[in-house]
Amino acid sequence: MSKISARGAIYLRQGKVHLELKLNELITDNGSVCQQLVVHIKECHGLPLINGQNCDPYATVSLVGPSRNDQKKTKVKKKTSNPQFNETFYFEVTRSSSYTKKSQFQVEEEDIEKLEVRVDLWNNGNLVQDVFLGEIKVPVKVLRNDSFQAWYLLQPRENGNKSSKSDDLGSLRLNICYTEDCVLPSEYYGSLRNLLLKSSDVQPISASAAYILSEVCRDKYDAVLPLVRLLLHHHKLVPFVAAVAELDLKDTQEANTVFRGNSLATRCVDEMMKIVGKHYLKVTLKPVIDEFYLFQICESPKPCEIDPIKIKEGDNVEINMENLRYYVDKVFREIVRSSISCPTLMCDVFYSLRHLAAKRFPNDPHVQYSAVSSFVFLRFFAVAVVSPHTFHLRPHHPDAQTSRTLTLISKAIQTLGSWGSLTKSKLSSFKETFMCEFFKTFQEEKFTESVKKFLDDVSSTESKEPSGLSEPVHLKEGEMYKRAQGRTRIGKKNFKKRWFCLTSREFTYHKQQDKEPIFTIPIKNILAVEKLDENSFNKKNMFQILHGEKPLYIQANNCVEASEWIEALCRVTRSNQKRLSFYHPSAFLNGNWLCCKATIENTVGCAPCTADVPADTQIEIDGDRETERIYSLFTVNMSKLQKLEEACGSIAVYQGPRKEPDDYSNFTIEDSVATFHTLKQIIDIVDKLNESHEKYRKKRSSSAKYGSEENPIVGKVS
Repeated sequence: MSKISARGAIYLRQGKVHLELKLNELITDNGSVCQQLVVHIKECHGLPLINGQNCDPYATVSLVGPSRNDQKKTKVKKKTSNPQFNETFYFEVTRSSSYTKKSQFQVEEEDIEKLEVRVDLWNNGNLVQDVFLGEIKVPVKVLRNDSFQAWYLLQPRENGNKSSKSDDLGSLRLNICYTEDCVLPSEYYGSLRNLLLKSSDVQPISASAAYILSEVCRDKYDAVLPLVRLLLHHHKLVPFVAAVAELDLKDTQEANTVFRGNSLATRCVDEMMKIVGKHYLKVTLKPVIDEFYLFQICESPKPCEIDPIKIKEGDNVEINMENLRYYVDKVFREIVRSSISCPTLMCDVFYSLRHLAAKRFPNDPHVQYSAVSSFVFLRFFAVAVVSPHTFHLRPHHPDAQTSRTLTLISKAIQTLGSWGSLTKSKLSSFKETFMCEFFKTFQEEKFTESVKKFLDDVSSTESKEPSGLSEPVHLKEGEMYKRAQGRTRIGKKNFKKRWFCLTSREFTYHKQQDKEPIFTIPIKNILAVEKLDENSFNKKNMFQILHGEKPLYIQANNCVEASEWIEALCRVTRSNQKRLSFYHPSAFLNGNWLCCKATIENTVGCAPCTADVPADTQIEIDGDRETERIYSLFTVNMSKLQKLEEACGSIAVYQGPRKEPDDYSNFTIEDSVATFHTLKQIIDIVDKLNESHEKYRKKRSSSAKYGSEENPIVGKVS
C-alpha cells in the first residue's frame, strides 16, 4: 500500500492488476493482413477501500493512439477488493490493403510505436459519480508476436490537459510526503496488535501504546485514522474513547469548554462519526439537502442572505430571513427526529461522554447536554450541512451562493444544537448582530426541549419502553415474508406474506394491514437481530430475530429494505440487557446448524453478533493493514520513543527535576514506570518487525520475478 499526502489531503495508490496481452495475425477474406490485439484482464488484488468499505470495481480497457481511442468495459464486481474478472477483449490494429498473406508477419515499429493499452480501474458509484482507483499503461510495441503476462501496480492518473500558458491559473505550493507500506502476513502483527488493543485497560491511559502513538506523531491525525479503524475492527473503541475523554476532562476547568479542543479524545470521536455515521447522515440529511439543491437549480433560487453588508441590491432582508428560516426548520426537524437511526456505537460513545462530563462537573445540570451537542451538532451535522460533498451527500462542491446559504444554515444548526446546554440568554451568545436578529423569531423553549429530548435519546442506554399510560411510538411497518416457525422442510409453502409493524414497545406481524396481530414479540425480549445466510433457504434478503422461542426468519423485498429493518430493530433493542454476543448465521435444519454443523439446537452461536454496529454502518477494515500503518508511524518516530524512554527512566530513578525538559515537556507522563514499560515493549516489537520486513525485502528482491504478483511492474512498460 502506498500513501501520498498533500497538506491534509490523503490519496491512496494501492492495488495491482494481472494482465495477459497478445498480438495475433489475422488474414481477411480479400487476403490482406491485420493484427488483432488480445487483452485478457484476469484479476486485481488489494484495491483501495471506499469510505471504509470494499468497492464495487470494474475496469475499462482501451487501445489509445493519436487517432483512436477504442474502449471496452468489464462487468462490475460487487463488494470486493480482490475482483476476479477473467474477461477477454479484442482490438483490431488496422493495416493498409498493400499487406498480403505472409508467414512470420512482423509489425512495423512506426505503425505501433504510438499505440498503448490503457486499463483504468473504477468504483461503480451507482447514483453518484464513479471513483477512479488507478490505471496502468502498456505500449503495444513491447508485445511483438509473443504473449505478455504480468502483474502491474496501479498508478495515479496522469493529467493530460496541459495549458498552453503555464501562468494562466496561477501557482500552487504543495508539501508532499510519500510512504510505502508492505503488509506482512497476519501472524507477524500479533504482539503489536494485542498491545494496542489492551490500551483501554492500562492505568493511567497516558501510559498505553495507543496514547503514546498519538503523542509521538507530529500530526495526531496520522495516528488517529489507523488507530480508530483498528479499535473499531476489534470492538475496543468505546472503552478507549472513554478513557482518553476522562483524561481530557481532568484538564478542563470550565463546564462550557468541555470537548472543544483538538485532543486525542475529540479527534477519535470525529473519525468514528465519519466512519460509522455515514449512513446515518445519508438517511437524515440527504433528502433535505437534495430538495435544497432542487430549489437552487430547477426553480428560482430563494435568496437567504441576511447580512446587511452582503445582501444584494433589491433583496428584502425580511423575505430572506423567511427563506432561511424555512430551510433551517426543515433541517432541524429532520435531525431531532432521527434518533432512531443513530448507530448504536455512536450512542454508546455519547453515553460515555455524557456520564463523564456530568461526573466532572456535578453542579452543572447542562454539561451533560453540551458534552454530546459539541459532537453531534457542532462536529457532525453542522459540518455535513456546510460541506455535503465531503460526506457524499452531493457529488460536487457547491457554488459560491449555495455555499453561503449552507454556511448560514450550518451556523443556525450549531446554535440551535447548543440551546439545550446554555445557562444564559441564548441571544447573548451571537457574534454577529444579524444572526441575533434572525434568532429573535425562534421560540427558545420549544427548540430547547426538542434538542434536549434528541440528546437524551442518542446518549442514553436506559430502556425507552413507554409506561403503561403512554402510547407506543410507531417506528416502521411494511409487507414481508416470514417463515413458519418450527418447520423442518424447505419449501415455498413455509413462507407466508404478512404485514409487519415495529413500535417502541413491540414487534408484530398481521395477516393483513389493520388486522389484529397474529404474533407479538415484546421489544425487551429481543436478544439479537442479524442477517441470515442465503444458503439457509436459498433466498436472498433474509434476516432473523432471536428471542425467547425459536428464531423468527423474515425475507424482505430487497436488500435495502432488509438493511432498514435490521437497523431499526437493532436501534430500538440496543438497551436490552440480555443481548446475545454470538449467533448462528445459518438455520438449524435436519438436525444440525448449517453454519457450524453443531447438532444441539440451543448451542451457543458460532459467529459474533454485529448489533453493536447496525447493518448499514458495518465497514470492511483490514486490521493487518492498519497495524502495519501504526508500525510505520512508530518506526518514523523511533527517536522520539527513545527520548521519551530515557525521560521516563530519569524521572523514575531520580524523582527530581526533569532533565532536558525541551525534549519531552510536551508529552504527558503521569506514571513514568508504567510508561517506560510500555515504551520498552513498543521498541522491542518494532525492532522485531524491522527484521521481518528486511527478510521479506531480501526474499522478494532475490526470488520474485519482475512482473509477478510478488514483484509487480511499477509505472509504464517501455
